[in-house]
Amino acid sequence: MIVWINGAFGAGKTSAARELIELIPNSTLFDPEVIGGGLPDLLPPKHLAEVSDFQDLPIWRRLVVDTAAALLAEVGGVLVVPMTLLRQDYRDEIFGGLASRRIAVRHVVLAPDETILRERITKRIAERTTSRPVPADLPDGELRVRQGAFDHIGPYRAALAGWLGVDALCVDTSALTPYETAERVADAVRTGAASVCDIVQTPEPTAETLAAGVLLFDEHDRVLLVDPTYKAGWEFPGGVVEPGEAPARAGVREVAEETGIHLAEAPRLLVVDWEPPLPPGYGGMRFLFDGGHLDGDEARRMLLPGPELRDCRFVTEEEAARLLPPVRYERLRWALRARERGIPLYLEASVPVGR
Repeated sequence: MIVWINGAFGAGKTSAARELIELIPNSTLFDPEVIGGGLPDLLPPKHLAEVSDFQDLPIWRRLVVDTAAALLAEVGGVLVVPMTLLRQDYRDEIFGGLASRRIAVRHVVLAPDETILRERITKRIAERTTSRPVPADLPDGELRVRQGAFDHIGPYRAALAGWLGVDALCVDTSALTPYETAERVADAVRTGAASVCDIVQTPEPTAETLAAGVLLFDEHDRVLLVDPTYKAGWEFPGGVVEPGEAPARAGVREVAEETGIHLAEAPRLLVVDWEPPLPPGYGGMRFLFDGGHLDGDEARRMLLPGPELRDCRFVTEEEAARLLPPVRYERLRWALRARERGIPLYLEASVPVGR
């Protein structure tokens, strides 16, 4: 199990986490900051310069999941993780990766009053500046550090008022010491008040996979795209075909599970696409089917959002080009052409073969 302690800079996450490992038996502290600190030794400077926050690097999010899983395999018990996560898609990616390894996450956010939070940030920055002086050639360095910490308050408050306040157990630490905060968190874990996050468990493939997607259209002939919680990027409704399951039936099942829409019959095939194995992926066969048009009432009845989907929208082909990764867009583009012609297409790496 993992106890993830979230909150803004200055909320007291690390101090509370250090106290918490003394209260939860067989627990270990894991601070993902150490992964961010090691990335300059792993990545080219030009690559690092492209982002302002190491959380924006996919390698950081993957290493957090892999390291947490390896730590639990080594020491067992409970990992206490003090780390700010303000983007829901990053939370979904990390927690979903942990869920795929059958690692439960209990999510807690420390939420002091904003006035107290600002006072703590000011104090923390003063302490850090004293212990680690700003280089002489960076006279505005302290100002940038200070402003960066304060700049996170807005996104933190927005997240807390939205997805974060729903996803995590909020603990008001305005009048609490780190030990008292840890006591509150430990009690919430013990009683179940900090419940296991409801996020889909999708094990990462270990070999080639068979997957089926279904294209659904609105009355304006726009196609439905969904934003899954368990992987990055927009996609079509669908998923992995289970052993012994027909691809078309798998597509119908996935549509029902993700959207609440029950297709009356097996959809018509549009494309079969062989996706080559490109590490770290394994590739495999990808089917896209035509699920037909949804009327306005059906579209409004879609069960969104949920554990599997963060969002959905009907889009034109041009809009899909901006949302989908290139490989998925090319698959969609040829599926739409096959729909117009009434003839299914065979693709390899999203390029038609033998037409």
